Amino acid sequence: MVLAYDHPLATQDVDAFAAQGGLRMADLDQMAKVVAAEIDIEPDWLNSHFETFTGVLPDDYSSRLRTVYEGGHLQVDALGPEDLLIMKCFAGRDKDRPHARRLIHIADDLDIVDRHLSALVERRYAKAEQAADYFDDLRDDEGL
Repeated sequence: MVLAYDHPLATQDVDAFAAQGGLRMADLDQMAKVVAAEIDIEPDWLNSHFETFTGVLPDDYSSRLRTVYEGGHLQVDALGPEDLLIMKCFAGRDKDRPHARRLIHIADDLDIVDRHLSALVERRYAKAEQAADYFDDLRDDEGL
């Protein structure tokens, strides 16, 4: 949210998963701990547990990735606003509402979110109904 969407910092960690390149999160987590020691920050600054929640993403999420950093050996992409919004809806936390409100206004196509959540509800995916309700409430609150 900070790098891709200029949203104020809310946490002290970075949610991440290895979407490409074949790198395992366990390996990336170990590298992140080395970096943390070198620059004297908390060793758990990289939230590798985030990967467990990526199962709710649409199959085509990679078509909406936004590159936020590209170096010689590393490319960092952010999820598109629609995909981040889907994940925020599944989290369903009050503390995520400011992020979700921002995402709902910068998303290019809210139908992606609506269609995907509806499909997950139809498949009886765990917590999909709560996520769809969160999205509906959010749209109502924002007058959309």
